[in-house]
Amino acid sequence: MSSNVKRRGVIRAGAGVTLASLVGGVVPRARAEGLSGATGKFDDSTVIQIARRLANAEYHPPGQTLPKALDNLTFDQYRGIAYRPDRALWAGDSLAFDVEFFPRGFLYRPRIEIYEVKDGQSGAVPYSPDLFTYEDPALRVSEDLGFAGVRLRTAINTPGVMEEFCVFLGASYFRAVAKGQDYGLSARGFANGTGDPKGEEFALFRAFWLEKPQPGVQSVVVHALLDSPAVTGAFRFTIRPGDNTVFDVQTTLFPRTKIEQSGIAPLTGMFYFDVNDHNHVDDWRPAAHDSEALQMWTGADQQLYRPLRNPLDLQFSTFSDVSPRGFGLMQRRRAFHDYEDLALHYEKRPSLWIEPIGDWGAGWVDLVEIPTPNEVNDNIVSFWRPKEPLRAGQEYHFTYRMYWGWDAPFPTPLARIGATRVGSVVDNNDARFFAIDFMGTPFEHLPKDTHFHVTPKTSAGKIQNVVVEPNPAINGIRTTFEFVPGDSKVADLSAVLETDSGPISEQWLYRWTP
Repeated sequence: MSSNVKRRGVIRAGAGVTLASLVGGVVPRARAEGLSGATGKFDDSTVIQIARRLANAEYHPPGQTLPKALDNLTFDQYRGIAYRPDRALWAGDSLAFDVEFFPRGFLYRPRIEIYEVKDGQSGAVPYSPDLFTYEDPALRVSEDLGFAGVRLRTAINTPGVMEEFCVFLGASYFRAVAKGQDYGLSARGFANGTGDPKGEEFALFRAFWLEKPQPGVQSVVVHALLDSPAVTGAFRFTIRPGDNTVFDVQTTLFPRTKIEQSGIAPLTGMFYFDVNDHNHVDDWRPAAHDSEALQMWTGADQQLYRPLRNPLDLQFSTFSDVSPRGFGLMQRRRAFHDYEDLALHYEKRPSLWIEPIGDWGAGWVDLVEIPTPNEVNDNIVSFWRPKEPLRAGQEYHFTYRMYWGWDAPFPTPLARIGATRVGSVVDNNDARFFAIDFMGTPFEHLPKDTHFHVTPKTSAGKIQNVVVEPNPAINGIRTTFEFVPGDSKVADLSAVLETDSGPISEQWLYRWTP
């Protein structure tokens, strides 16, 4: 992998960290000397008790001071400090997993506490400069610096070959891959004020507890302590890598203040351009993105598919729901020719599906689309926003399952959106041409003389010249239409494929802006 490709990945992984550092630097205090109760007897209630106790105290961010030699590292200098694989936690123990740690520096300044849990007892993972190799020997300092984050490894692709498949690094960000995949979108522990003009608060995973697995066990448990001026939280991740890498997540949140715009199970990714949105981008490739659409399965059993965009102005979309069955940022198109990028391989980026466990009640799936001039910036955010605010002094529990993989984890009998294409209309500069492909299960058994129809709808402007026709290249159906916005500056479009017996596809949704 080229240095330039690695640079893009590391800078994007820290895109929220530069903002998060503002949160961490709000109150310039020295780092506390460890967390009370972090070592010693440990069970599933330990981190919850620590989070509950912290919520009743003033927020103190972890220390960010670094020695002069490390205070202003460039990307290349940071990349030149590498963890030694032979010093990985659990290396040589004949386990399915081992753990490496990230050095502090560059975008990753806060000191993160790391603990190992063995036989019900927790102890700090000791830091030593000898855990790392240094391309520049001047960057090796003797101070007890601690760590910036955690890298989990397993033999996910090749038996006997340990490879990283999950990283916790920067604010409350983490990312993972399934077998055969490359890193793409990220998740966070919690979002607060995303899209708010007053600014977003980035919470921080300030400590991790790594449970040492038993021999032969193919899952690993990670506990994390979330902290910020507004909230503390305890997270328990049970992680199972494979063809789908699955996280079982148990979350307990303790607000310090009233939180009006909370984000549960937030997802963060990049959408630069695609065949539906390329008129402002001059690029030789057909597409460049981590995710192409937001997919939702509502409590009312509706399946929705909303292609993403890179708008000229910030767009905030909300989708009301009660007891959601799932949502995720999806990457459906999986052929190299869809992207033509030999270095970045967007066709190998994971989709990430969130499955709520239990009843999450009323709220919204929110989608934030932020303008970006390039593919370095994460500009897509989606999460569940509860209808009721989170109130100070209360305790909130959210349990969910995360599927990092190639597609949504559930089969569907419905036709699915294969592609959305948007372009100009010949001889009508005031209109936009839409082409939507439907493909999948229904077309395998419907009679050849089935009558298909689509009635697109729009919240503004008008739709004309609707055509529905077979698309033999995908053994499916294509619908085309013209959208005339008129004086409108924004319009929400929708469409569903139907037969005479009723709908047979997921519902297509789209936010149009100039």
